[in-house]
This record gives sequence, C-alpha cells and structure tokens, in this order.
Amino acid sequence: MIKDNEINSSIIADFFLTKSELTPKKIQKLVYYAYSWFIALNNQNENQIYNVLFDEEPEAWIHGPVFPTLYTRFKDYNWNEVPKNEENIIFENDDLMSFLNDIWAKFGIYSADELEYMTHQETPWLNARKNTVSDERSNQKISLKDIFNYYNAL
Repeated sequence: MIKDNEINSSIIADFFLTKSELTPKKIQKLVYYAYSWFIALNNQNENQIYNVLFDEEPEAWIHGPVFPTLYTRFKDYNWNEVPKNEENIIFENDDLMSFLNDIWAKFGIYSADELEYMTHQETPWLNARKNTVSDERSNQKISLKDIFNYYNAL
C-alpha cells in the first residue's frame, strides 16, 4: 500500500502502466494531467496552492510538459512503449485511486501525439514557453498559478 507521503511522479506513472503499455511521451502527459487536475480540484485559489499530487514541478519542453525524473527513468525507451506493469498499485487514499482512474478514463483514450497537441493549446505550457522558439529546448517550470487558473476554469 502506497502512503500519501510516498507519492511521486514515478509511482503515478507506474499506476498508469498497470492499464496498458505506454510510450514515455504518453506517460508524461498522463502524469501531467493527473498533476494539473489534482491542483485545480484540491486548492481554493491561485495564491494558496498547498495541495499538490507530488512535489516535482513540470517543465515546458518542446513536446509538452515533462517531469525530469520521468524523462530520466524512461529515456532509453525513446519512442517505444514501456511494458505494462503487472503489479497492483494500491493507494492508502481510495479517493486518489478513483481520481487517477478518472484521469485514465478521460485521457488514456488519446495517443501520445494527441495529448501533446492538447497541452500545446493550453495556457500553462504556452505561458511557460512564451519567450522560447518552438523547436528550442527549455527547462522553464510551468507555473502552478497558471495550472490552477486554467484547469479550474474548465
């Protein structure tokens, strides 16, 4: 059983990998949507963001939001799929399991490229890359305020 204080981007990735084999890019986007929607649903306003799914902040890379630790973990797969995780992942908090299943139901149906396209239309990633040429590398953090405001408005 995974306790709340043990949750990180890798554990959330492992949860999504129990559903299917996935490319690293799709893993990144699913974890990003879980992270973002968690912020939008569990905080009151942009100036008091105390509730986050885990502590690592996403960066605005060329192909969309990226969590650097996930990139490091899965980079050797390149564009190939990461094998499905056959382990059961059980969270201490049943609401979190339900929330992540909802994220999977909503976003798991899209391809990695579709998810990338979606994030490229959204304010948090766009704002983080506003001073960056489209094919230029960046490790600019995506603002938690932008995440809260964008997803909370939806």
